[in-house]
Amino acid sequence: MKDLRKDEIWDDESEAWDDEEWGEEWDDDDWDDDDDIEVVVDSAEGLQVATTYDEEGNVIDVTVTPESEIEKVDEDAACPLNSFIDHTLLKADATVEQITKLCQEAREFKFASVCVNSCWVRLCSELLRGSGVAVCTVVGFPLGAMIPEAKAFEAEAAIENGATEIDMVINVGALKSQDYRMVAKDIQVVCDAVHAHGALLKVIIEACLLTKEEKVIACLLAKNAGADYVKTSTGFSTGGATVEDVALMRKIVGEEMGVKAAGGIRDKKTAEAMLDAGADRLGASAGVQICKE
Repeated sequence: MKDLRKDEIWDDESEAWDDEEWGEEWDDDDWDDDDDIEVVVDSAEGLQVATTYDEEGNVIDVTVTPESEIEKVDEDAACPLNSFIDHTLLKADATVEQITKLCQEAREFKFASVCVNSCWVRLCSELLRGSGVAVCTVVGFPLGAMIPEAKAFEAEAAIENGATEIDMVINVGALKSQDYRMVAKDIQVVCDAVHAHGALLKVIIEACLLTKEEKVIACLLAKNAGADYVKTSTGFSTGGATVEDVALMRKIVGEEMGVKAAGGIRDKKTAEAMLDAGADRLGASAGVQICKE
C-alpha cells in the first residue's frame, strides 16, 4: 500500500491528475513567497494593535484589542496540558477578530497548534511566526466526501500558505460500502502530498459513524498509508471523542503513530481521561478553560 504512486491512484479513465494540466492551471508563480502578508503586533496602555500589510507594504487591516480581553497565563503555574492541545476554531462564522484572539491565546498558553479552516492559515502563520505554535488546518472537512485530488490540492495550498499540520477526513461512505481500495487511495494521495512538503498528516476517521470493525480497518488503512496520526472526530457529526475509541485506536496503531482525540473535550477531567486512554494530541475549542481549571 505504501508503494502506491500518483499514476496508480486513479482509474485509467480519470485525467484529473494530469501533470501538464495541473501545472498549467496552477503555476508555481501563483504561490510566490513574495505574496506573503506581514502582521505587526504591539501593545501599550492596555491596548494591543495588530496591523496587517500586503507584499507592497500597504495597510490592509488593523485590529485593536483591549489587553483585558486577551487571556493571560501564569508562567509560574503553567498548564501541564497545553502542549497536547490543538486550539481549535472551525465554525463557519468565525471572524478575523476571533481568529486573531485564538492566535493570541495560543501564544500565551503555548498550545501545540491552532486548528482553523484553510482560509485563515496565512493570517495565523503570520500571527504565530516565531512562537513555536504550529498552524493546523482541515482538509475534506467535515464530510470527507470529496474526490481525492481535491483533498490533495487543498492540502498543498494550505501548506504553501503556512500550515505544517493537516487533518483530513476519510471517505466515510466508501468505508461503509467496503470500498477499501478507494479509502486507501484517498488517504495515500493526501499523505504523499503532505509529506512531500514536510508536513504532518492526521486522518480523521469519524468514529461516531463507524462500527468497531470499521474503526479497526480505518486505522489500519491510515497506518499502512504512512499517516502520522489517527483522529477520532470532526466535532461536526453525531458524536465526539470517547475514551473507548481512543483506547481502541491506540491499541490498533501502537506506538508508531499519534492518536488525536477531538470533539466534546471541554474540561480538564475529560482531557486527562483522553490522555490516559492513549491520546497524545487533543483537539479542543475550550483549551483556555481547560488550562485555567
